[in-house]
Amino acid sequence: MTAYAAVVLAGGAARRMGGVDKPALPVGGRPMRDGVLAAVADAKPRILVGPAGPVPEGVRVTREDPPGGGPVAATAAGLALLDPGTATVALLAADLPLLTAGAVDDLLRQLAGSTVDGACYVDGDGRRQQLCGVWRVGALRAALDRLAARRGGTLDGAAVRALLAGLTVREVAWSGSGPPPWFDCDTDEDVRRAEEWTR
Repeated sequence: MTAYAAVVLAGGAARRMGGVDKPALPVGGRPMRDGVLAAVADAKPRILVGPAGPVPEGVRVTREDPPGGGPVAATAAGLALLDPGTATVALLAADLPLLTAGAVDDLLRQLAGSTVDGACYVDGDGRRQQLCGVWRVGALRAALDRLAARRGGTLDGAAVRALLAGLTVREVAWSGSGPPPWFDCDTDEDVRRAEEWTR
């Protein structure tokens, strides 16, 4: 399987959930953040961007600049810690409690057999789940540079859609067994639904 790094974004404000530390909420008996990190256990390195309590051994932790600056600023902070030779990175939200190693492997295979810049899952309505994908590091870095230049040098508050707009993406529909790995938890109801799936 392709060698890859993983950047897990855990810095969201969780406004729809009253500002709780959403990635720390348990689903299936463990924090959502830990489930995502487990799904990329074979990634080197594994980088968590955002405030964090205890993390699994070997996971590096950093913060976006400024703290609370959003997922694009967090992506830049995570990529800054990668070795220069790293070619592929899984870019993942920390609130994907149903993500599995098999689902990540599927994305890596889709990317490896193509000339696209990235591969991400699409949901049942065909919407890209852009923070459940794998990307070529060079393409992401170039996109960050272009976006920062357009925004006067800052990535604070930039949207992921704007970052990835110019990249070629292979859209992957989940066809495996089990619940959709792209399912993210934005509300208390989402957390309850994910919990039911894990039973």
